[in-house]
Amino acid sequence: MTSTPTPLGPVDPARIQEVLDGRWAHVRRDAREQLGDPEYAPVYGESVAEARERVTALSAKLAATGRVALGFPEQYGGSADAGGSVTAIEMLAFGDLSLMVKAGVQWGLFGGAVQALGSERQHDAYLPDIMSFALPGCFAMTETGHGSDVQQLRTTCTYDPATETFDLHTPHQAARKDYIGNAAKDGRMAVVFAQLVTQGEGRGVHAFLVPIRDEQGRPVPGVTIGDDGPKAGLNGVDNGRLTFDHVTVPRDMLLDRYGQVAPDGTYTSSIENETRRFFTMLGTLVRGRVSVGGSAGSATKLALEIAVRYGDTRRQFAAPGEDREIVINDYLVHQRKLLPALAKTYALHFAQEELVSTMHDVQSTGDVDEAAQRELESRAAGLKVANTWHATRTIQLAREACGGAGYLAENRLPALKADTDVFTTFEGDNTVLLQLVAKGLLTGYRDAFGSLDGWGKAAFVAEQVRETVLERTAARGLIQRLVDAVPGRDDDVAFTDRGWQLKAFEDREKHVLDGAIKRLRRGAATKGIKPFDIFNDVQDHVLATAEAHIDRIVLEAFVAGIERTTDPAARALLGRVCDLYALSTIEEHKGWFLEHGRLTPTRAKALTGAVNDLLKELRPHMRTLVDAFAIPEAWLNCAIVAEEPARQEAMAAHDATLRARGAEPQATATATALEMAPAQ
Repeated sequence: MTSTPTPLGPVDPARIQEVLDGRWAHVRRDAREQLGDPEYAPVYGESVAEARERVTALSAKLAATGRVALGFPEQYGGSADAGGSVTAIEMLAFGDLSLMVKAGVQWGLFGGAVQALGSERQHDAYLPDIMSFALPGCFAMTETGHGSDVQQLRTTCTYDPATETFDLHTPHQAARKDYIGNAAKDGRMAVVFAQLVTQGEGRGVHAFLVPIRDEQGRPVPGVTIGDDGPKAGLNGVDNGRLTFDHVTVPRDMLLDRYGQVAPDGTYTSSIENETRRFFTMLGTLVRGRVSVGGSAGSATKLALEIAVRYGDTRRQFAAPGEDREIVINDYLVHQRKLLPALAKTYALHFAQEELVSTMHDVQSTGDVDEAAQRELESRAAGLKVANTWHATRTIQLAREACGGAGYLAENRLPALKADTDVFTTFEGDNTVLLQLVAKGLLTGYRDAFGSLDGWGKAAFVAEQVRETVLERTAARGLIQRLVDAVPGRDDDVAFTDRGWQLKAFEDREKHVLDGAIKRLRRGAATKGIKPFDIFNDVQDHVLATAEAHIDRIVLEAFVAGIERTTDPAARALLGRVCDLYALSTIEEHKGWFLEHGRLTPTRAKALTGAVNDLLKELRPHMRTLVDAFAIPEAWLNCAIVAEEPARQEAMAAHDATLRARGAEPQATATATALEMAPAQ
């Protein structure tokens, strides 16, 4: 069943931009004004050496603008604005993604680790030079043999009380630090994560500040530096490898906020449990994961703007009996490509903005609320997964939507594909992160699960699995009222009823979660079964639970975003875009809804018709929706966008010729899938 909402009228993109810009609108505005010139856009055809040199110079220039200081403490010239710092990175991602990653390594990971894990003394000594880029640095966590399972890193740092120094050592090649940004060329110091050993006892993973190059750029004694070599993209980022051969590290170079070593080797920590201490340390670094998700969202918006603007001027085939060819955005199959992706991009934007706001509020308090921190980490993991996988799929879709033009480097899309591909595996492999989300849903005591190793070392106890409780993440009162207002019979409810949409997403999540809990309990009750086998047997179910949860919180964030919209026309348009996100997601999982009796076959068929109706209704607003992203033209750096006026002029001239011959150009057209050939 569908409803007949009021037809959409014209909408000023600026009114939607106001909603999208959100809490940190001033940061977005300043970025557009300060960085909106072509030098921050990508350059095509460079060698790796040229790209690295240019991005390093741009990093120094970026530091001089003061924008990198947003997240640092005020006493060092910063603004103590965690949310602003992530928003600034998101805006930087509209330009050269190598610069975004380089900045993220320097000021997010390296500087962020010193700030979050170090003492005031270490802040005084290093933060000013980190902020000014006088001290380029690295974040050396990942090892060749250990990425996701950080708690099991093999690099060791052993304390010697006789010299009051640590001995940092790479025991074998699988323990070398790998894929490290800034290592191959620029880095002079690294935050190195290693197993701390003192008084003959392992104390778990800790972070150490380690010089890796001297003032002349030469590796310091005992440090071997290698280059990771050619990559699929991000040529401006100098990823490298670090190996340590019994490197001496002074005692005061341990970043000791959460663990201290006295001169005699005595170890102390305010958090006694090693696993809790480890996750607390990692939790302080969640900003990097949030930034990656937001940057993926920026890349997705770029790709969609290029594809939508190209589709408004690129013509392909004429309708029967007509001389004028049809613009490809008028074809339903093209709308099927772009509009659901655009709707999901909007939904993820609102979810990301809410996540950044939550992160800012959690990290701005003096005391750490462990429950709030765990919830933040879970949401950051889930939205990083959703944003990066959506970017990978949508950029490919946009490339195809632009035909052969989309394959040319000058049209930006190949670089976007190459540069963002790694986003699905850095700052956490997406599949592992889904397990982190699922663990948060299955138990309130994540420490009981041990390391993030694919459930392998989980000490699972069935009683710790709580009953299904879906916690609202946004607009709690509003959403509950909408859900409560849904009539008992689904057949009587319009697909565009917001309460019905929310209830459908909730119902799917709750059912999948309940099923996972039941399977886990059955496994735990089976004698002789190992913990690994319990989880391995239901791993697909567990990941489906996480995905359903992410879909639900994204929809709730979109609903909350609409509620904040004050302009009536913008609110109506966003409401229709939200309908498309909700219904296209249900359509994507139509098999599940049919299999579990949530949709009848008749209603499932009607759902596809409802989605198609929304596509036709939103077609005139495609350009408005991408214009609302407010991406400066200089950042697009795309030939087919720059050529847009020429194509429009050619179209107008062709239409004038048709009129002179007595044929009236057709304004819009529709075509079946068989009539629509791929754009070339």
